[in-house]
Amino acid sequence: MPSHTLDGDIYVAPLYLAGSTTIGDPALQPLLNHGFTAQSDELANVYVSSPDQRVRLGFLPEGPDDTLWKVAAHSDPFGPPDWLATFDANTPTELVTAFTSALATSHVENPDAVLIGPRGSAEEGFRPLEDAGWKRGDWQLTTLFTASDGLAGLTYRGGVLNRHAELRGDQDRWLLWGGADGFSSRWYATFTSAVPVPLISATTARLANPNPVLRYEVEVPQRNRSAARIRPVSPPVPTPLDIRRAAAARARSHAARVGRAPAVSAATRNPTALLPARPNHGRRVAAGRS
Repeated sequence: MPSHTLDGDIYVAPLYLAGSTTIGDPALQPLLNHGFTAQSDELANVYVSSPDQRVRLGFLPEGPDDTLWKVAAHSDPFGPPDWLATFDANTPTELVTAFTSALATSHVENPDAVLIGPRGSAEEGFRPLEDAGWKRGDWQLTTLFTASDGLAGLTYRGGVLNRHAELRGDQDRWLLWGGADGFSSRWYATFTSAVPVPLISATTARLANPNPVLRYEVEVPQRNRSAARIRPVSPPVPTPLDIRRAAAARARSHAARVGRAPAVSAATRNPTALLPARPNHGRRVAAGRS
């Protein structure tokens, strides 16, 4: 038997059509590996905090709306967040993992930089999409990027935005989206103005990566399937150890069959051997019940 397993039965590309894996572990693990702690409530929502309690993540499968992930940074642990990133329930898990991986690394290197900068230019967040050949459009203070198939995009809104309106979700500085139009197929991710651009560029880089991702077929939204490139996972090539184990198992099975053969043939040649034993009414004989 192969010595490894794959978490999926198909490969899907591009990523933005693959849908969510619906599990949080891959995106939570980078933070937990860097000293963040996790707690959960009775509804299975998970809350992760940095050691200084200034960076927090919520994985909210039983949250009040369709926002599955919320990540926030607080210069004052008891005050409103300085910035907020959100990913809805249909967002490919790999995009959230890219964000949390960059966040974990940045927080270890310089916790203050996660809160107050360096902010970087918006062009840094655009560059992975531009390098991947996404179509760019600029209109007044808005910059748009669209994938070649028109099924994913980024909208960046320039100018002055109201911070509180951003935190409420009424205004979006950064909006990522993907998938065919529809409730279960299209996903959205947002980043407020103060989210460090390196975290956003890590996310757009993963979005632009053309490599296929693993999914189980039922996880791929139905409306996305006709536009996605899907191929089944090939059976894994057995290793030399797998081959030796299989050969040994066959040898043991053959030896067992050979060892049983005389008893079977003897019974066949002597039909009376198959008749039930005569009952002994005087005492119970164990051999008579065997």
